[in-house]
Amino acid sequence: MASSDHTILQFSPSSTGISAKVHPLVIFNICDCFVRRPDQADRIIGTLLGSVLPDGTVDIRNSYAVPHTESQDQVALDSDYHHNMLSSHQKVNPKEVIVGWFSTGFGVTGGSALIHDFFSRETTNPIHLTIDTGFTNGEASVKGFVSVHLSIGDQQLAAQFQEIPLDLRMVEAERIGFDILKTTAVEKLPNDLEGMEASMQRLLALIDDIYKYVDDVVEGRVPQDNKIGRFISDTVASLPKLSPQDFDKLVNDGLEDQLLLLYLASLTRTQLSFAEKLNTAAQIL
Repeated sequence: MASSDHTILQFSPSSTGISAKVHPLVIFNICDCFVRRPDQADRIIGTLLGSVLPDGTVDIRNSYAVPHTESQDQVALDSDYHHNMLSSHQKVNPKEVIVGWFSTGFGVTGGSALIHDFFSRETTNPIHLTIDTGFTNGEASVKGFVSVHLSIGDQQLAAQFQEIPLDLRMVEAERIGFDILKTTAVEKLPNDLEGMEASMQRLLALIDDIYKYVDDVVEGRVPQDNKIGRFISDTVASLPKLSPQDFDKLVNDGLEDQLLLLYLASLTRTQLSFAEKLNTAAQIL
């Protein structure tokens, strides 16, 4: 039988050899956007920015979330917001272009094909990056996909998402922060005050343990240990003798000083970042 009589099922070879490098800033930014998402939103989506390296690797260096709404059969994306954000980013980093889009959740969902079709009109062969912020398998799984066209002859039937290799290598300081992120649920990352509260609760628990140990030794329920006794004695002796009122005032003053320091540090970082961007924009213009 002639070969022309056969119906050929084929995939488009356009995605062959594609790989991507993801910078840690992208991962942290997506997770931060997920934490700050609207209450009614189950996931967030957004744009990936970067460039294509000489060896063909897609270098993903930046990202921003794009408002959207979705249901079981349709997705609506705020394209005006997307283009305004892109214009603002390119004023500061003109070499960064759209390289794909991201979404939070475990793998590809039903509406992903519609969103991918939109970004396919923004750039050639966009990458779809997914981050499992729900820690489905006990970790923040990060995966990359490209769309492969499924066709019969010249007729395109559908698009299939094909996973591609991701390079998540980072320097040691970045790796430490990312490991903390993977082992801690995203929505439970403590802020500064929550961290202080957890430390105080831990301190109170240790004091209760010491009280219980001393009472048990005095009552004869636990044999005495001179080494532990000397350690407790030295610790108590190192504390200043203050009345409860003076102690409360000292703690409150220290807390106010720390809050003021955190505020000033955050304000300084914001001003430096703003000044740097203005300087960069001025050099470009």
